Amino acid sequence: MSKNPILNATIIGNGKPLLILHGYFGMSDNWKTLGNQFSENYQVHLIDQRNHGRSFHAATFNYEVLVEDLYNYIQFHNLENVFIIGHSMGGKTAMLFAVTYPELLAKLIVADISPRKYAPHHNAILAALNSVDFSIENTRGKVDKKLSDLIPELGVRQFLLKNVYWKEKGVLDYRFNLDSLTKNNPEVGEALPSFTVFEKETLFLKGEKSDYITENEKPIIEAHFPKANIVTIEKAGHWLHAENPKQFYNKVLAYLG
Repeated sequence: MSKNPILNATIIGNGKPLLILHGYFGMSDNWKTLGNQFSENYQVHLIDQRNHGRSFHAATFNYEVLVEDLYNYIQFHNLENVFIIGHSMGGKTAMLFAVTYPELLAKLIVADISPRKYAPHHNAILAALNSVDFSIENTRGKVDKKLSDLIPELGVRQFLLKNVYWKEKGVLDYRFNLDSLTKNNPEVGEALPSFTVFEKETLFLKGEKSDYITENEKPIIEAHFPKANIVTIEKAGHWLHAENPKQFYNKVLAYLG
């Protein structure tokens, strides 16, 4: 057994390994439906990154440690020539992994994020999550009502509520490590280090209605990923894999061949 804790994952299907990395506040379960579809052609690894889902909690949280977690996971499972799909924060992990360990990666797919720095913009969500007192908000309905004070969007609340679980009888808690995510929130927007390059094929998928990847990002994407192809997923915002899963699936499948 490795001395480093190994990330929790659900592994389905057979074939070449396809690793899927969720975004901030997400978890592997968010990808279950698409993962099952991909598993008809690949061995799919739906991974919980540290401080998320059922993976271990740690005070340290930045892209360098997320990359090392992924490296340890790949070594532990004896994987090589992997395909990686990373969405948002997971896409940032995947990009840094690609420029750090290019020899382990066959192809890279980045979903709706670019290598540039993004200003912290999760403050309202973090404030809402931290406002919940589980001794008072002791049902899912009460948690939802409390979150709604600061998060009016039902879809965002439903996404976050997937992380609420019964830690023990009558006691709710979050699956993610809210303390570490709150303290390390600025890390999530960090840019890919300058002058890092991944020479292999890379697919960037952007949501048509999202502003995470615009024409402005093209130069920085091409500087780091000279073989990048940028493809738009129609009728979708930042959650492109959930908003247009059919087109997302078809574009990925065509690219992986």
